[in-house]
Amino acid sequence: MSQFALLGKRRFAPFFWTQALGAFNDNAFRNALVMLVAFQMGLDDHTVSLYTNLAPALFIIPFFLFSATAGQLAEKYEKSRIIRYVKLFEIGAMVLAAYGFYTHHTSLLLIVLFMMGMHSATFGPIKYAILPQALQQGELVGGNGLIETGTQLAMLIGMIVGSALMEIAGLGPLLAGAITIAVALVGYLSSRGIPEAPATAPDLKFNWNPISETARVLKLTGQDRPVFNAVLGISWFWFFGTVLIAQLPNYTRINLGGDGSVNILVLTLFSIGTGIGSLLCERMSGRRVEVGLVPLGAFGLTAFGVDLFFARPDAALIHGLNWLAFLHSAGGWRIVLDLTLIGVFAGFYVVPLFAFIQSRAPREQLSRVIAGNNILNALLICCAAGFGLGLGMLGLGVPEIFLATAVLNALVALYIFTLVPEFVMRFITWVLVNTLYRVRIEGTQHIPEDGPVLLVCNHVSFMDPLLLMANLRRPVRFVMYYKIFNTPLLSFVFRTAKAIPIAGHKEDPQVLHQAYDAIDAALAGGEAVCIFPEGGLTADGEIAPFRPGVEKILARRPVPVVPMALRGVWGSVWSRRDSGLGRARLPRRFRARVELVVDAAFGSEQVTAASLEARVRELRGDRA
Repeated sequence: MSQFALLGKRRFAPFFWTQALGAFNDNAFRNALVMLVAFQMGLDDHTVSLYTNLAPALFIIPFFLFSATAGQLAEKYEKSRIIRYVKLFEIGAMVLAAYGFYTHHTSLLLIVLFMMGMHSATFGPIKYAILPQALQQGELVGGNGLIETGTQLAMLIGMIVGSALMEIAGLGPLLAGAITIAVALVGYLSSRGIPEAPATAPDLKFNWNPISETARVLKLTGQDRPVFNAVLGISWFWFFGTVLIAQLPNYTRINLGGDGSVNILVLTLFSIGTGIGSLLCERMSGRRVEVGLVPLGAFGLTAFGVDLFFARPDAALIHGLNWLAFLHSAGGWRIVLDLTLIGVFAGFYVVPLFAFIQSRAPREQLSRVIAGNNILNALLICCAAGFGLGLGMLGLGVPEIFLATAVLNALVALYIFTLVPEFVMRFITWVLVNTLYRVRIEGTQHIPEDGPVLLVCNHVSFMDPLLLMANLRRPVRFVMYYKIFNTPLLSFVFRTAKAIPIAGHKEDPQVLHQAYDAIDAALAGGEAVCIFPEGGLTADGEIAPFRPGVEKILARRPVPVVPMALRGVWGSVWSRRDSGLGRARLPRRFRARVELVVDAAFGSEQVTAASLEARVRELRGDRA
């Protein structure tokens, strides 16, 4: 099923439109406010500067004050009801905004801006925590991609509409107030269609102290190191994006020589690029939570951020160009490509991180983890504003700021990937498997999403563990021959994936004994373990008799058993068919079409080595 089919599902569509309409109103109101203050009230430059710099701070402060409390609300109470209360609050805020626009009451409008910050801070933890309750595991990436795309496009349209309405002589303030009230009402009506999302921690003891609760939420967010580093990665994305977007108006005016239409164009390119990247994540990841896309995204942000510097490092010689004239100017299409691809790779970067947090964080803590994420996001957004201002005060132009941010992105990404080698391991696996094979998968829904399970599969090539690793939805501990485990270069992948090396009894009895202990410990800890019961690669493409080790594992730790079969791998690169025929492996069946078939789980009492062997033979069929 395509991710777009979710837009026709009641469990997703009302929430999608509710959050998109809220993002529209946030940005329409903020840009209408800026246009009113900067161009229609006759204020001096000093006062305009004061208000325009105060506005972002008033919107961000509620994220520090209320995110932790919002995380508790989302855990303790049913989420759809909270969303409806939040949307009613938005309607009230927009009514006040309409009065403020009509009377030019700046102080009231700044209060409303603070209220909209409260609205976003409260909605944030619910926004991402409700998705795992509404979607299946295989829909998380696609759902997050749609949410990110909808948010980016709604923000862009809101910015354009808010600015454009205020430029309508005489009617601007009235129209801006009317549109934002109407959108808030539609958002509330949409929220009424969101299905119930039960409380995940109804017995949570509520803490009304925002300071102590913020500290507690940040501590909770940091408990699971991979999750915390994913949070840091998302916060860094907001830093990068804030620096980029904050510089675009001056970049448009000084370096591109463009007018307001060019500014709208460059914002549109970034937003559309982010939407495209977000939507592509589902196809590129095979509907799995694939953090291997994160290093790819980080690389793209740096590569095209650096190229943006070289594309137009100096001030434009001609000014006042409209968007069409800019496109026809020298190097215009290169800048278009850079900005669009920065957005595309931003989607590759951030969507898998959100899906990773949603799939990895405990369900009863997810809202508070998202709240902690929002607090750190707000902190990095403030740092980004200071970073841009500081580099500007040091005399750096906008292209130099882009270059500095792109280089810093590479350093931060390297630091995060050093802390979480799983991201790099998944990237290597994703690249290798998608380069060498075209994989069709059937039946992975039979693998339990949590709890101990023993997976058994036929063993055809040296790439089998990577093939399975790249296509199974949950982390799996692979039991593999110790010499394969120690293969140069790939040993990093196997060690990071916590594979378990094993040897024959005559070859190394100590390694064999340690392997059985490690398998038992992994199953006792609720992990998934995969073994290849043939004890080695097939030499002729046929399935060899299964050894009794599987029975020893189950006698020691009875757990469900899931049979699997690889089809079409024999004769592909790194199977022994090439070796036996004395041919070079590498162009043999490059990009081979292979299949992974997964059967329903068996109880351990039903399993013998012979019965498993027979079932795997049936699953594989005639296609070796």
